[in-house]
Amino acid sequence: MSEINPAADADDASAAVLPRPPAIRAVPLRRPGRVLSALVLLVLLAMFGHMLIFNPNFGWDLVGQWLFWHTITAAVWITLQLTVLAMLIGVTGGVVLAVMRLSDNPVSSWAAWAYTWFFRGTPVLVQLLFWHEIAALVGQEVGFGIPFGPQFLHLHTNDVITDFGAAVLALGLNEAAYMSEIVRAGVLSVDEGQTEAAASLGMRRGKIMRRIVLPQAMRVIIPPTGNETISMLKTSSLASVIGVVELTDASESAIHLYFKAIPFYVVAALWYLFFTTVLSIGQYYVERYYARGSSRSLPPTPFQKLLRANLLLRRRRDPYTEIREGLR
Repeated sequence: MSEINPAADADDASAAVLPRPPAIRAVPLRRPGRVLSALVLLVLLAMFGHMLIFNPNFGWDLVGQWLFWHTITAAVWITLQLTVLAMLIGVTGGVVLAVMRLSDNPVSSWAAWAYTWFFRGTPVLVQLLFWHEIAALVGQEVGFGIPFGPQFLHLHTNDVITDFGAAVLALGLNEAAYMSEIVRAGVLSVDEGQTEAAASLGMRRGKIMRRIVLPQAMRVIIPPTGNETISMLKTSSLASVIGVVELTDASESAIHLYFKAIPFYVVAALWYLFFTTVLSIGQYYVERYYARGSSRSLPPTPFQKLLRANLLLRRRRDPYTEIREGLR
């Protein structure tokens, strides 16, 4: 027969008659400073929104009328062309210059350094004016042939380098100097041990750069490259000083024609904001793509952030939800 333990029976009986502990009363942490700052910001936003809606000087009816005016849309297309072509030259030249700068060849390294020093040391406006007046430096005709020898082809300088071509060259070559430093920083961020391991396996330097270094360096390269692209979109407005009719210059011309300054400035600002938003969204997804492997979970998309914010808002409305779920 099994022995009966009176002490255990007494503990079970006492446990059965003990009342259930009361629910925990959670008191949310008070943050008066956060509430006050939120109220101030809401008031400022309300004042700004009221000014945008009810200030007649903005001329929103004229903005809607001129937003897709054929002169403005043609200038928008020129602005996009300048941005894309200049960034293509800048990114390609930046990669080449970064590889040259990191090369063991002293001539290549010093040549890349001298290029970066010159183009970063002079204003892009001066470079635009220089390329616009290139015919005064090389003459009215430019020849192609053997260096220091006979020339087989002669072209008119202003036909080869038009106003648009001068703007693309000036913006692209200037951007290459900045992109070279961005690419160089990204390459140097990759651990040298990976390069040494790949070299020990017999991989050549070019293949190591393409297959190992650059894919990892893109996580460092993409964010500043996106910023440079957005900056180039707005820097392209400087091309108006050499006669390129881009968005800002078209808006200025329309102001002198219709004598309405603010509506045309609003039109230009809306176009710039639209393309900046598109580029920012594209930059976000490119960064998310190259973030694979660097962290266990990818950063959430804007739609996922919206769903998460909605869920957090619901939980804040009922602070006892998590406590109830824990008691269950």
